[in-house]
Amino acid sequence: MTKFTPELNAYGWDEMFSQEGIRASYRPVFEKLKSFSNKSLSTKQKQASDMFMNQGITFTVYSDDEKGIERIFPFDIIPRIITQEDWQIVENGIKQRLTALNLFLEDVYNQQNIIKDGIIPAGLIASCPHYIQEVQGIKLPYDIHVHIAGIDLIRGAKGEFYVLEDNLRCPSGVSYMLENREITKRIFPDMFAASQVSMVSSYPMLFHNILVSLSPRNISNPNVVLLTPGVYNSAYYEHTYLARKMGIPLVEGRDLVVNNNKVYMKTTSGLKQVDVIYRRLDDEYLDPLVFKPDSTLGIPGLMSAYRQGNVALVNAVGNGVADDKAVYAYVPDMIKYYLNEEPILNNVPTYRMENADERELVFKNMDQMVIKETNQSGGYGMIMGNKATEEELEEAKIAIVNNPRNFIAQPIIQLSTVPCLIDGKLKLRHVDLRPYALCGPKGVEIVPGGLTRVALKEGSLVVNSSQGGGSKDTWILK
Repeated sequence: MTKFTPELNAYGWDEMFSQEGIRASYRPVFEKLKSFSNKSLSTKQKQASDMFMNQGITFTVYSDDEKGIERIFPFDIIPRIITQEDWQIVENGIKQRLTALNLFLEDVYNQQNIIKDGIIPAGLIASCPHYIQEVQGIKLPYDIHVHIAGIDLIRGAKGEFYVLEDNLRCPSGVSYMLENREITKRIFPDMFAASQVSMVSSYPMLFHNILVSLSPRNISNPNVVLLTPGVYNSAYYEHTYLARKMGIPLVEGRDLVVNNNKVYMKTTSGLKQVDVIYRRLDDEYLDPLVFKPDSTLGIPGLMSAYRQGNVALVNAVGNGVADDKAVYAYVPDMIKYYLNEEPILNNVPTYRMENADERELVFKNMDQMVIKETNQSGGYGMIMGNKATEEELEEAKIAIVNNPRNFIAQPIIQLSTVPCLIDGKLKLRHVDLRPYALCGPKGVEIVPGGLTRVALKEGSLVVNSSQGGGSKDTWILK
């Protein structure tokens, strides 16, 4: 039997331990974990790693010289548990947020009422590199722009949820959510069965149904494909996994051709019309006739077929304007403007560097701030003020003054912690949560779970896999 000594989080919220002891939601799991020996738990951790290795569950990290290094996704076997009460807040908040974001995207690419009414500055949208004029006025099925979103959440010092960022272009990681669950069920079958955990396995079917519903042709079996940049992409494992789970072809740009404003897939029996493309390719690589002329990943003429309504793209082109970190600050205003509701989930307090007063406040408190470039992701383009040198902070100030639109600042929030099994002991590590929401004709659907990302380095607040982070299975209790 393992003896675990609770390690309290002195600065924030720990999801298993409180000052009074083990939280009620974790008690059955904690008691079960104690029944295993240290050796048994270490064996299970190795067993999980071997499963990831044998199944090829990998991602690619790019170093400074751009040479890709393929790695097994680090996985911690101690599940993260979220109560049904907390999950209801998350689910309702994400549904509200995505409803508003879809209305914003439809508006900003058509009537632009939110700009005319002075809620969002016209210059903010015009200066966004991901605002794409070429899709202005395109009519989309059901007016849906965001079909799949990965909304990153964190918990503050009292356990309250905040939205850290909205991922509305090509959100990744859902395959790890699904694989984490399968592996946890295999290494802890009894503990899982006794815990009344909500299922996530319906995700591929729900997503496939939405993809089919978007077909511009009214036929019983539309042709849906998953477009990948290819084997060298960091998320290629996920592309193959999802295509297999949904039973759709995995294609690259060279497998598709546009003829008479329609997209066709090359097959051994000739050309086959494509109705829906779930693309894991960024906007600028989709069509060399419209965007990057030297792109060999896209399909010449694709945007013409898209504009004509002959093919649906998931997610829609141009969504980057809605997850720009400077636009993120206005999402609560969008919710009030479009829905006449107060936000259920709050943003992290965000300072806009174009505002002179907010910029001055940030400069006076740089050691308490995280500085983010508005169009970076994956943990890049970010400076943690409490870890940066004086020289780095001065360089950041100069960069902000030279291009304030390119930066936001947020107070450093001590993310909640969960115990991880490290060297046979429970050690607290910081986490976030990325639930995956699907938007279709029936509204927003969210499988009860998500990808819990863990900052495995002691004291680190950066959970991204590209920065040394790992993941856990996320249990939403029924």
